Amino acid sequence: MNWKCLSLTVAFSGLAAAAAVPAHADQLDTIMSSKILRCATFADVPPFASPDPKTREMAGFDVDLCGAIAREMGVKAEIKPVSVEARVPEVKLGRVDITVANLAYTLSRAEQIQFSDPYYLAKEMLIVPADDVGKNKADYAGQRIASTKGSTSEMSIKLNKSDPLTFQDTASAYLAVQQGKARGMVANTMTTTKFVNESKSRGKEMRMIEEPMLYQPIGIGMAKDQPALTAKINEILHKLDGSGEINKIWDKWLGQNTEYKMTRTDKVLPLSELKFDPIP
Repeated sequence: MNWKCLSLTVAFSGLAAAAAVPAHADQLDTIMSSKILRCATFADVPPFASPDPKTREMAGFDVDLCGAIAREMGVKAEIKPVSVEARVPEVKLGRVDITVANLAYTLSRAEQIQFSDPYYLAKEMLIVPADDVGKNKADYAGQRIASTKGSTSEMSIKLNKSDPLTFQDTASAYLAVQQGKARGMVANTMTTTKFVNESKSRGKEMRMIEEPMLYQPIGIGMAKDQPALTAKINEILHKLDGSGEINKIWDKWLGQNTEYKMTRTDKVLPLSELKFDPIP
């Protein structure tokens, strides 16, 4: 055997093997070259994202926020509606570039995807029929409580040692309470506020339990090991916050002139600067 030839053969084999392994693509470069930001939002969870009845186009807070981020990047936003439980897998598998869907930070999600700096500190709230005797969340331990499937609402029910009854959307979960199939329902503050307000004019009147089921920072989900994209998204969020644009989008969908009548007082801050207990 010619050892020189053998060495060359081994060297070329090593090069071929290395070439066969795809390089870890820089996602920000891909977005900028394609001029498209693929953005996952809820399929039908107003006011975050749902089909507009007139235009059939997706509309909502998350849709507008995704559009603002894309504009700052100089690209076009491509909205991909997904189910609640698909928000993390879609970005983890690379089917979308970012997930903007009221995505709460949890330890298990953080193991799978990268979170941006949060732009809102949300609360999971419990609503029950107005004549229900319960006063705090402990009163509902062991009780059947409705929520959307795969959400932090469902997780908060389990953490409270209650029995979750899950559905694909919040409307179905609310209907379960109205029909007496569940004692209450858990969702974010704006959704529960809407249902409580609606119940005053139709259906069984509801009220909100004052004690939050849990607190949760809301951020944008991205694939792990993409530092350039993470830095860019954080840079844009801070810019949109500083200019007041996030507040303008908030006021449009959740502000005092809407059925939610909520005011955003949060600022875009790193997770390390927020005081909260991370949930599993």
